[in-house]
Amino acid sequence: MKSLLFSALCSIPLMMASGVAAQSASVGSAAPTFAAKDLAGKPVALADYKGKYVVLEWTNPDCPYVRKHYNSGNMPATQKQATAKGVVWLSVSTGDTHTPAELQSWQKTKSASPTTTLTDADGKIARAYGARTTPHMYIIDPQGTLIYAGAIDSKASSNPADISTATNYVDQALSEAMAGKAVSRATTQAYGCSVKYPSGA
Repeated sequence: MKSLLFSALCSIPLMMASGVAAQSASVGSAAPTFAAKDLAGKPVALADYKGKYVVLEWTNPDCPYVRKHYNSGNMPATQKQATAKGVVWLSVSTGDTHTPAELQSWQKTKSASPTTTLTDADGKIARAYGARTTPHMYIIDPQGTLIYAGAIDSKASSNPADISTATNYVDQALSEAMAGKAVSRATTQAYGCSVKYPSGA
């Protein structure tokens, strides 16, 4: 019953910021620094990737909007396309809903290929960026400036059929920035399930 209720609640896209996750990061300003551990327990810091483009992707295997992009292969394809260009892709799992082993197993079944996945059990990274939804996407340029924040694409639905007619905002922003152009849509409205902040976060 609990899982059915969760799926039902997640069937409605979260389009507004919650009081828990007030927007902190600002496009055009320095991206908030952070340090965390990956799924193997290895320390990872944003500073480790100085001089590179970095994508942050908030994820949750239980969310229908996340499943839309993973089951269809859209998110793994976007990851592969980005990392092939030298972009660092950091998936972020906030809260303690899933163990590292569960996340690793799920990613393997979906052929996911982020550079690494960070565990944000205490919600500090999510709070620093104001992450509200899964997925919620951010792009940081080689100078450490946040150049994109928002949705993965332009169709705020959980229907995989919408992907083919949607604009992939992450692909678009990376292509423009890496070509030396200004990002045409630097901020968009994120959609998806609410980020599962731990109690008291």
